[in-house]
Amino acid sequence: MKKLIVLLVLLASFTGFTQEWGDVQKNKVTFKEIAPIWPGCEGNDVAKRDACFDQKLNEHVRKNFRYPPNAWKENVQERVVVKFLVNTKGEIEILGVEGNNQELKDEAKRNILAIPKMKPGMFAGKPKAIEYTVPFNFKTGK
Repeated sequence: MKKLIVLLVLLASFTGFTQEWGDVQKNKVTFKEIAPIWPGCEGNDVAKRDACFDQKLNEHVRKNFRYPPNAWKENVQERVVVKFLVNTKGEIEILGVEGNNQELKDEAKRNILAIPKMKPGMFAGKPKAIEYTVPFNFKTGK
């Protein structure tokens, strides 16, 4: 009789554990995407790190901006849009360049490809490619 009671208690406890695990499985776990980290923008504060990335990207584009001499001479003006991603290795890959003038498109592409290697974006603890779009406004002011 004692063995039967012990067996029933054990079965009841296993049933209790099963119910607990069922509740755990109902919980949702969400992961946050972490943006790539530009060299020099390391730190724990996400907002400051993201603001630093934006600032460094803008500085890079301005510092490395060159108007192609022939396009300047011919007063070629247009907006060129570069779509790129920071891949899982932290390197830049061009996805596309929109514009009409090939010289301006090549210059915008060159500028973006000069971005330094960085720490890649992360999602759920794994590297993740993150896409960006940067417009270039080529205006001579003539």
